[in-house]
Amino acid sequence: MLFPDEMVYIIDSRYIEVARREVTDARVLLEADALAQMAEELSARGVKKTYLEDEVPIAAWARLEKKFPAIEFDITHTLAGAIEGLRQIKDGEEIARMRRAQAITDDCFSHILGFIKEGVREIDLALEMEHYMRSHGAEKVAFETICVAGPNTSLPHGVPGEYRVQPGDFITMDFGAKYKGYCADMTRTVALGEPGEEKRRVYDTVLKAHLAAIEVAKGGMTGTQVDAVARDIIYAAGYEGSFGHGLGHSLGIQVHEDPRFSPKYPGVVPEGTVMTVEPGVYLAGRFGCRIEDAVLMGETGCEPLPASKKELIVL
Repeated sequence: MLFPDEMVYIIDSRYIEVARREVTDARVLLEADALAQMAEELSARGVKKTYLEDEVPIAAWARLEKKFPAIEFDITHTLAGAIEGLRQIKDGEEIARMRRAQAITDDCFSHILGFIKEGVREIDLALEMEHYMRSHGAEKVAFETICVAGPNTSLPHGVPGEYRVQPGDFITMDFGAKYKGYCADMTRTVALGEPGEEKRRVYDTVLKAHLAAIEVAKGGMTGTQVDAVARDIIYAAGYEGSFGHGLGHSLGIQVHEDPRFSPKYPGVVPEGTVMTVEPGVYLAGRFGCRIEDAVLMGETGCEPLPASKKELIVL
């Protein structure tokens, strides 16, 4: 609970020792009866209105309204938006952690290239990637690893499964390490053997769109402006309708945060945010391609955090 005079953090016995050690700017209370403890804190301050994050489950909101009939609970985006706004611009320590998360992710990419062979299953590649990141400094993976091959690459968020890599396949890997609470997010598409003219044309189109967006992106542009740079290139190449998602999103503590590079985000993307640039082309039932970097938005341009090669790698 955040009050004008202090923050109060109520946590149960499983996590109380860690909380007392790591939560340094709030009063930490051991949970006995959370609602009763909340009532005591709210009553002591004469609270009449409380803002809830908009991800609070409806059932939890209903319990609070029943317990505190005299208090108005606001479940609009007001509180969540204020918190997200504070998290948009990263300070030096946050950037340092994200650079370390990215370094682990880059090393993982170099490592996994040696495991991509004919007949290997998607799920085995994904597991190897996750094991590598966890064993080389990541506290966890930033999100469930996407590693798909062949026709499954047409699925932007495909789930690794039993498919075995075949000669000529594209293999798309969307993955990231999490280091001291901060995420990396990178996508690379590679080929096992010669992919053929059509796949190369798609790859070159996506790479061109990716590089063009990075070239122009800077703090103060709107999400729609940056998205349009990449989208126009993809559409002009004849792939209108094959790039259905936004160009990118902010990341930090969570892997998907606001602001966005998207036709639906006319807001300004401020200097100091870390954004992904991830154009793709997806041909249903056939194949797809995506290339993604996280970039630090600056005053006159942006800095890509990954060091991994982006030109097509043919294994």
